[in-house]
Amino acid sequence: MFEALSAFTAGTSSERAMIADRLLDAAGISVDRLPMLPVVFDRMARVMADSMRQKSASPSYISVSYVENSRIGDVLDDYEANALVAVLYSPEWDARVLIGFDRDFIFTLADVLLGADGTEPPIDEERTFSNIETRIARIVFEVAAKALEESFEPISKTSFKIERIESRMDFAIIGRRNNPAVIGRLLLQAIGRGGEVFVIMPHATLNPLRQRLSQVLSGEMTNRDRQWTQHFHHEIQKTEVKLEAILEERELTLDEISNLQVGQVIELQATSRTPVTLSCNHQPVFTCQLGQLDGSYTLQIEDLIHEEKDLLDDLRNR
Repeated sequence: MFEALSAFTAGTSSERAMIADRLLDAAGISVDRLPMLPVVFDRMARVMADSMRQKSASPSYISVSYVENSRIGDVLDDYEANALVAVLYSPEWDARVLIGFDRDFIFTLADVLLGADGTEPPIDEERTFSNIETRIARIVFEVAAKALEESFEPISKTSFKIERIESRMDFAIIGRRNNPAVIGRLLLQAIGRGGEVFVIMPHATLNPLRQRLSQVLSGEMTNRDRQWTQHFHHEIQKTEVKLEAILEERELTLDEISNLQVGQVIELQATSRTPVTLSCNHQPVFTCQLGQLDGSYTLQIEDLIHEEKDLLDDLRNR
């Protein structure tokens, strides 16, 4: 009877735990309903990659692997004794998030920043991280924190400060281990190797931002960098292009072209009032009026050419 009572109690506790988990899942954040979350992580990856290229001779590429929901404890258990984790604090949100680098990321990063070209075999041993590797990781944690801060700027201005760096996942505490969180995983590729970055953001941290994250924002978050856009616009304006003024075009058969002689005059139907087509790269752009000024031919722009509209007008007139 005692064994039956114990089994019943254990079964009841298990059912309660399952019910609690389902309720937590139901009350959590659906990544699919927050389209800005993948955009935030994508921007974080691009900002990190740009910063890493400035610190090393070998190019580094960082891309988003996936964004999903999971339990904080489940994610940390997967990286036990295999990663370094930075606990970041946001004074504006009064909340904490985690950014972690797995072993492959740290070893690849150390090789890249110390000038390796990928010819030597990668480190493949289970050992604790050295002081140099930990210091390098701290530098890149600051880069990642800045990238995450910049990525959230159009949604909610905030700052992230590194509180501490942990090598034991049991000490990376930012809430209960069974609390739901959004997990963003980023992949690093450099010198023929790779590694993983993971970001853990509890649902409680993102709940106040849910409305902003559910709306697709324009401007800064549409994969645009303001400084690069201005530089690109400035350089484009300095590009030299070749313009052609076409007074008239005629169609000739191959036989007529083969019979052309040096000094032969080809009569044109155009007059001084015939509109001139101004084209760029064989693309008609403007219609112009031919004129003269100080002994030189001139063109006065009259209208912008809309090819689709002009084609329809030609079809109607036939």
